Amino acid sequence: MTKQINGLKNDFKMCPMCGSTKIENHGNRKWICPDCGFDLYCNVAAAVGVVIRDRYNNVLFEVRAKEPRKGFLALPGGFVDFGESAEEAVVRECREEIGVPVEGAEFLCTAPNTYEYKNIEYKTCDIFFVAELPSQFDSIDDFIKSLKAEESEVLAFKSCRVETLDDIEKIPLAFESAKYTLKKLAGKKCN
Repeated sequence: MTKQINGLKNDFKMCPMCGSTKIENHGNRKWICPDCGFDLYCNVAAAVGVVIRDRYNNVLFEVRAKEPRKGFLALPGGFVDFGESAEEAVVRECREEIGVPVEGAEFLCTAPNTYEYKNIEYKTCDIFFVAELPSQFDSIDDFIKSLKAEESEVLAFKSCRVETLDDIEKIPLAFESAKYTLKKLAGKKCN
């Protein structure tokens, strides 16, 4: 288990360039090797998500197939790739995870998040979009029947009504950033 400093788990023991064990941790934001002068920064990563909803205020969720938070619900999305805009990333992630590229997605909000993967905590800035259900479908449940899950990422799809704070609190969400976003979408005060 990694030692926690300032509430974070990231505590690297070795310089990735020269292998020195003298690497110095500067608050889990920067590591400096006194032997070779290498600096390692822990910068915020960009991720995207999309709220796809129908006219009945049902929202599409994925059941996560892997850690972190396997089995919990998440909005379709993922990390922004190198050389890719957030708008391009949300289209690509939907194509990969649900088998359908989202169209007409509009910016909704951003929210900070923590993504723990293999005992390393990554801080992210999650960029959320909202998209209406494609016109050929009447409901999210109809839409789900047409989706093809990326099996390594998605166990299943689920629709949940999102109208009130109580609705949002009942959803077993994988990430706090999604809860913030759904509250913003529902016009509620975000805490």
